Amino acid sequence: MTEHPAVGAARLHIDWTRCDGRGLCTELLAGRLARDEWGYPLARQAAPGDRSDVALSPGELDAARDAVSLCPRQALKLTSAP
Repeated sequence: MTEHPAVGAARLHIDWTRCDGRGLCTELLAGRLARDEWGYPLARQAAPGDRSDVALSPGELDAARDAVSLCPRQALKLTSAP
């Protein structure tokens, strides 16, 4: 069962200008990210009009940190949720 993001939890920001669709982040965060037909990450539960920031639960932070550090194009970063 996937945890829901808490208020003040982190968000994973995807920089679409850097991403080349290798999909490592979708493997590490399968509960939050899916792949489109070209391999680019898609938020499974994105807010309307916001496909670049993915809300994370506290239990997903370690996987998100791994995704950020392992992204070969440095297309990911962690930010604070509003």
